[in-house]
Amino acid sequence: MQLVVARIGRAHGIKGEVTVEVRTDEPELRLGPGAVLATDPPAAGPLTIATGRVHSGRLLLRFEGVRDRTAAEALRNALLIAEVDPQELPEDPDEYYDHQLMDLDVVLTDGTPIGRVTEISHLPSQDLFIVERPDGSEVMIPFVEQIVTEIDLEEQRAVVDPPPGLLDERDALVASAREAAAGEAAAREAAAGEGAPADRAEGDGDADGAAR
Repeated sequence: MQLVVARIGRAHGIKGEVTVEVRTDEPELRLGPGAVLATDPPAAGPLTIATGRVHSGRLLLRFEGVRDRTAAEALRNALLIAEVDPQELPEDPDEYYDHQLMDLDVVLTDGTPIGRVTEISHLPSQDLFIVERPDGSEVMIPFVEQIVTEIDLEEQRAVVDPPPGLLDERDALVASAREAAAGEAAAREAAAGEGAPADRAEGDGDADGAAR
């Protein structure tokens, strides 16, 4: 099974080094010296890693045969792809490979659907789920246990409990509930006759209640 483990960024210096955007939880394994990686586009590779080092929080790689800035810059934006056994699992039970998390359905703790994981972004401080919503828009969800409360690979879903404001859709859900309640109240008022008091929708203002 092929797994994208990094994207090549800009050239660094004049000796063929490049910055890379890491897309694996195990860079020391997938991006170590001697690793041979396929590429997308295929014409850019395969590439063999000669050296690797961290500089200012970014991983720098140099590939065999890439000796100057011009050759390094020609690799910019190419994806690095490793061949991975699909049955292979991380040693830590709380860790996951990117391919295990891709396409998971993302739902709130009450089962409300949010979208589908389309990308895992590996930042220096934390990992992010890039989630595509049904309307095609995207939202970024930090992959931390306080927010992503459950990963169920058998059911192919990730359960999230985001803080207020992280998901605009939470506000939209509350607004929709209020509109529905207002519509029902208006219907009851019309049925009871003009001037009858309308019921006030309960639970106003507690956005967290929509997700619990």
